[in-house]
Amino acid sequence: MNKPSHATSTICREQALAAWQRGDMAVAEQAFRQLLESLPDDAEALQFLATRQLGRGDPERAIELLFAAHRAQPQDAAILHRLGEVQMLAGDAAAAADSLRKGLQVAPGMFVARLRLGVALEQQGRRHEAMLAYVGAIDVAQAQGRWLDDATTAPGLRDAVKHAVRYVAAGRRELFDAVIEPLRQRYGRSELARVDQCLAIYLGEQAAVLPDPRQRPKFLYFPGIPSRTFYPRERFPAHARLEAAVDVIREELRAVLSQAQDDLVPFLGTNSGEAVAGHLLGSSGTREAAWDAFFFYRHGVRHDMQCARCPRTSAILDSMPLVRVRDHAPETLYSVLRPGTHILPHRGVTNTRLVTHLPLIVPPDCALRVGGETHVWEEGRCITFDDTFEHEAWNRSDRDRVVLILDSWNPDLSEAEQAAVTDLVAAIGDFNRESGTAPAAPPRQP
Repeated sequence: MNKPSHATSTICREQALAAWQRGDMAVAEQAFRQLLESLPDDAEALQFLATRQLGRGDPERAIELLFAAHRAQPQDAAILHRLGEVQMLAGDAAAAADSLRKGLQVAPGMFVARLRLGVALEQQGRRHEAMLAYVGAIDVAQAQGRWLDDATTAPGLRDAVKHAVRYVAAGRRELFDAVIEPLRQRYGRSELARVDQCLAIYLGEQAAVLPDPRQRPKFLYFPGIPSRTFYPRERFPAHARLEAAVDVIREELRAVLSQAQDDLVPFLGTNSGEAVAGHLLGSSGTREAAWDAFFFYRHGVRHDMQCARCPRTSAILDSMPLVRVRDHAPETLYSVLRPGTHILPHRGVTNTRLVTHLPLIVPPDCALRVGGETHVWEEGRCITFDDTFEHEAWNRSDRDRVVLILDSWNPDLSEAEQAAVTDLVAAIGDFNRESGTAPAAPPRQP
């Protein structure tokens, strides 16, 4: 007997789709079965028949058909998602997790598949992996305006999403509590009461009550300490060493500026894109806005070549009581604001650390504004401010403005609190990297 022709296959598909559209599943199934006689690897037909078998209570046969569809189209993430879903219904959580992971490798943005992966991992008792999967699902969905509340969550998913949010909240609380507990044992629980409150605010368990409405940290708010824009000089006695060495520091800076400046990089990063630079930088003249940096430390990583080029400045910085948080701090650099450049108003991440400037080259018409209060830099005189207040800076001159930037602990934190923040921020960073996200706040409950 001759095999059906291509025309016959086309007719079968048209008949199947038409029947499917009008809800006549029996006719659609018959037409798809005829289609498979000529095209046994047709993924559309195989998926439809798998759904029919599942409806008859035969998940094993449905899985066989979906495996066949996957072999026909191995890069189709939707097939792998459906396969994982059916494997879960069949009670095989391990196989489901494997299929869902493969699908997410192809299409990482499938947040429903990631949610189901979390369920599969939770069923296997793999609690930490389940939490990471749930975090990823919620983060991707909420970034697209989904799962923010009942109205933005499909009815069939609401209970699962709410469970995922609760699961993540409990898991994060357990994880970060474990980080702080050794310090509670060392210093005493009362000494870390404000840290506990800080963590509760970060986790969304209680609201932040900021004493100054101008202050809005983007990441971590530490309660119970005064809110200030600029800090008194006497709170930072170590800064006198910087000021005493200003001529040496400026001399090494000028050597850097006199050379090819290959070690100067855009402060916002070469991968930040024009959109980010355009959001944070403006120009008051005809020249393109530019904010360059010569980093000694960036995100806690020492730049050895730059330190070697400016050995005396580097030695002085290393002698300072800088904030040191793995993968986060210190951040020390020559900050070069080019002529006509305006760093537009923005806010920093946490009030646990402050920003200090040692002005080195300050032409006229340059200034810093923090919380609406304007400060004009004086060469050789340190200024320290809280960058969680909206702040901006500008250079309206025709010459470069350069300051040495370093970070300082907020002096209103105790030694115990500094140690706790150090461990907590590092743990939050680890968790965010492991989950593949970098949320500034916990996910919202729909």
